[in-house]
Amino acid sequence: MTLTALASATSAFAAPLEKVKDLGVLRVGLYADNRPWSWDQGGKVAGIDADIARALAEALGVRADVQLFFAGEDISDDLRNVVWRGGLLGFQPCDVMLHVPFERHLMQAEDNVVFLAPYYRETFGAACSRDGGNCEAVPAAFKGRPITVELASIPDFYLLGHAGGVLAKDLVHVPTGYDAAAALANGSAEFTVATTAQIESAVADHADAGIKVRKGPLPMMMSPGWDIGIAVKENSRNLGFRLEEILEQMIADGRMAAIFKSHGVTWKPALSAQS
Repeated sequence: MTLTALASATSAFAAPLEKVKDLGVLRVGLYADNRPWSWDQGGKVAGIDADIARALAEALGVRADVQLFFAGEDISDDLRNVVWRGGLLGFQPCDVMLHVPFERHLMQAEDNVVFLAPYYRETFGAACSRDGGNCEAVPAAFKGRPITVELASIPDFYLLGHAGGVLAKDLVHVPTGYDAAAALANGSAEFTVATTAQIESAVADHADAGIKVRKGPLPMMMSPGWDIGIAVKENSRNLGFRLEEILEQMIADGRMAAIFKSHGVTWKPALSAQS
């Protein structure tokens, strides 16, 4: 057996962490069109999660192979296609997936993956255009004005049902929450509900637009927020534990907050990481 063949055979049977180091590559799965977390920017994957992925690879001493994928019907589809089996159209499984909901019911339902390292707390918020009026008012106050929202999202369902559905005819559906918030900058919308990260990023990207961010909570919002973390295949625990250590180090030394800040987003610790 040649040295090359021997090395290949060794990698094939090595533990996942050692295999990543032997191959010199960490393959990371990220959601496509998920600004400010991950999106294609002129042929390069940009975003908070993309920066985190590269930092993880650098800490392991390997190259990051960041792969974008489009969300499936539900998170179980994404975990199957990206983490433990691969996609039916040839998408190869990744070593790790980022931006995974860190929720107990999901952990109990998915026995092919391990959920680790919650690194941020997602929440919902609202924002108004410069001339949009009182952003602290109840959403129903914006009846008759253009309201942007991501199609088929929690904010969409929230606004559709708010105050008996009085806003239904005012909703303008867009592909992402970031798009919904960014629409406030050019006057095509006066109000939006999106994730806090999407709003903060859009505000930073349109600093001169005068977008106003709601300070108070949204009345009757059905979601209090959720933590996001990473997922690895069930038999890749040693890789997952090492990545968890790196993420904890990044949080402790301020690198995590700095990555978020570079995208205009304030880092918030995951609730489950504080227990």
